Amino acid sequence: MPLIVEPNLAVPDAFYETLIEAHGDLTDEQSAEMNAALILLLANHIGDMEIIREALQRARQSVQR
Repeated sequence: MPLIVEPNLAVPDAFYETLIEAHGDLTDEQSAEMNAALILLLANHIGDMEIIREALQRARQSVQR
């Protein structure tokens, strides 16, 4: 199964709001730790290293200028 890169969230604004709320009262360090934990949980859920590698590559490319 390939990495889904087309919009796939039924309600993307609800996801964003939930994500922001989850970070609400965290320090910058706690927020970074939470992001790392979330990434590991989602990577475990995906379970396919090819997809995970592609997602990491695309994410990195999105921040390289």
